[in-house]
Amino acid sequence: MLDQDKTPLLDALKKYARSNHAAFYTPGHKKGQGISPQLIDCFGSEVFKFDLPELPEIGSLFDSQGVIQSAQEHAAAAFGADNTYFLVNGSTCGTIAAILTTCGVGDKIILPRNVHQSAIAGLILSGATPIFVNPEYDPILDIAHSITIEGVESALKQHSDVKAVMMVYPTYFGVCGDVKAVAHLTHKYNIPLLVDEAHGAHFAFHPDLPISALKAGADLSIQSIHKTLGALTQASMLHVQGDRINRNRLTKSLELVQSSSPSNLLLASLDAARQQMAVKGKQLMSRTLQLAQSARNQISQIPGLSVLELTIATPGFVALDKTRLTINVSGLGLTGFAVDEILVDCGVIAELPSLQNLTFIISLGNIDADIEQLVQAMKIATKHKQVLAMESAISPFNHESKVAITPRQAFYADTETLPIEQTCDRICAELVCPYPPGIPVLIPGEVVTTEAIIYLQKIQSLGGYVSGCADSSLQTLKVILDKS
Repeated sequence: MLDQDKTPLLDALKKYARSNHAAFYTPGHKKGQGISPQLIDCFGSEVFKFDLPELPEIGSLFDSQGVIQSAQEHAAAAFGADNTYFLVNGSTCGTIAAILTTCGVGDKIILPRNVHQSAIAGLILSGATPIFVNPEYDPILDIAHSITIEGVESALKQHSDVKAVMMVYPTYFGVCGDVKAVAHLTHKYNIPLLVDEAHGAHFAFHPDLPISALKAGADLSIQSIHKTLGALTQASMLHVQGDRINRNRLTKSLELVQSSSPSNLLLASLDAARQQMAVKGKQLMSRTLQLAQSARNQISQIPGLSVLELTIATPGFVALDKTRLTINVSGLGLTGFAVDEILVDCGVIAELPSLQNLTFIISLGNIDADIEQLVQAMKIATKHKQVLAMESAISPFNHESKVAITPRQAFYADTETLPIEQTCDRICAELVCPYPPGIPVLIPGEVVTTEAIIYLQKIQSLGGYVSGCADSSLQTLKVILDKS
């Protein structure tokens, strides 16, 4: 039984940082002695003493022994995994590695159409063929939920040679699909379920939160520990259980997409965040849930606003992370982007503005004063209410997507740039997505649709930001060169 109060990696860094020795190793600032005075003014000097490389008693991220491995073993026990791998390139590298581990060139993988852009990068690097399943879409709230077991089963019946299934759980809005049922189904076909659980790292630590992906039966889950817990930005974990994931191939895949000089500051933050949650997780999450409920109760009483709730379980929406607060502002006749600007002026910054909604992450770092400031800012926003209701959105996820060639083939193909109005029915050569949440509306290899163009233009015209394409103004779009 591991002592979850210990922090093996952090302790080793403390020992080295406080020892008196001459440093003839990287990094060049030598424990902060050569660091820019401007950085010291900003961050203080102490943190740079811990910016250390792979010293003998610390070891390598890719070693199977040493204090990093010990820290990963403690994390596996805390999160309920057989094996845990620390990630310093964010959940992005974990998602890519998961696809590289399970799929090769031409192999099929089932995944939701509202998957994060990192999964598309995984398709490009692996050469895998995506079998997209559309998520359930709520046209009234303009929110894409999760894929359903019926959608996955239909795809499996049509493609018996699929190598893996990927699921997003929860969505950016905190919506959870039936991961337990999907896991059971995929295992009937003896294929692994990979779960992008970037926003669900806290699920394992409180009974009033949705079930964690591993506990529900997933074979592999990727979690952004920095998103909802106390690690530094870019620090994530990949968890594995069972025998459907080839550990050797996974290790090699992670070596491809992780830095060979990982930051021990990031790694140590994972060690400390794990210890914090293992020892005080339930208490911290109870407090977080109380704050979130207070915000819900107060904001739901403000005229013109409504809060996303799970009233009756529906396909694609069987549970809700109540630490995620999504406020629909369409009753004000304003877009989420417009309300977001008002809130910024009030000193409140949301995680995600969208056409009709604003989404806020309430975590263990928030306090009562934050909730009070949010509530007051929302009351101020209602004073800007418009007479006319906002026009409803057109979702890019409620029509069938057509993949003409694999993302990898599109990535390497010859392209041409056309006015965007002339690209309908052509094969897209770019990854185009509003960010956040980083969900692509068009991906390389996919046929451009009228709905996608209208949606992107609408997002931009209403104040959203579209990224990934060469022409951020969306006047033009790169497509695959037509050689016919």
